[in-house]
Amino acid sequence: MEQIDLEMIFKLCMALLFGLFIGIDRQLKQKPLGIKTSMVICIASCLVTIVSIEAFEKFAGPDHPNMDPMRLAAQIVSGIGFLGAGAILRRSNEGISGLTSAAMIWAASGIGIAIGTGFYIEAALAVILLILSVNFIPYLIKWIGPYKLNQRDVSIKVVMGDHGDVAELIRIIERKDGTGPGAKRNQHRIRRLKIKDLEEGRQRVDMVISASEREYTTEIYHFVRHIDHVISVEVENL
Repeated sequence: MEQIDLEMIFKLCMALLFGLFIGIDRQLKQKPLGIKTSMVICIASCLVTIVSIEAFEKFAGPDHPNMDPMRLAAQIVSGIGFLGAGAILRRSNEGISGLTSAAMIWAASGIGIAIGTGFYIEAALAVILLILSVNFIPYLIKWIGPYKLNQRDVSIKVVMGDHGDVAELIRIIERKDGTGPGAKRNQHRIRRLKIKDLEEGRQRVDMVISASEREYTTEIYHFVRHIDHVISVEVENL
């Protein structure tokens, strides 16, 4: 009995440690999933898995032929989705963030289940691969991959004067003329566009563009701000 108790303590401590690794990674990036949340998820998933297995060994028998040692653990996978949904944010109908954190929440529960069932090496390998997959591999793919993998979405809100030409504004932002510093390297592609009339003949243009990762947000701001008949500009990374 003492050996079994020590093994349970070891499993819970391993779950805490691996949950800590995931939490540190998310915390350094200031994401919704932090250190405390990831540790709680991993430890709780490990505990529920242990209880499920131990309950089977303790109560299974002729009187309970339908008991499943992983029944509780199976509910973790579906139940953790509600927690992951809380990490997904929609910002002003222009972008969705938190998908990676939601996936990491689900992954943390999976690691807890793996530790609870005694697959320590597999759980450790999963943590290493998870950290690599969200920190190093994406940058490697962007470095060696095509140009489209090096783009990000940028929201631009422009107010134009009464003599402004929206078509000309769009043409300049997309750099279709190929002029200006870095025009070929920093071409933009408009993904969403909304135009609204304001008072005194002014117009508001809201758009989401695809821009290069190497182009600073301040560069985009100054580029748009110096277009003729532009009164005000608001630029935001999505």
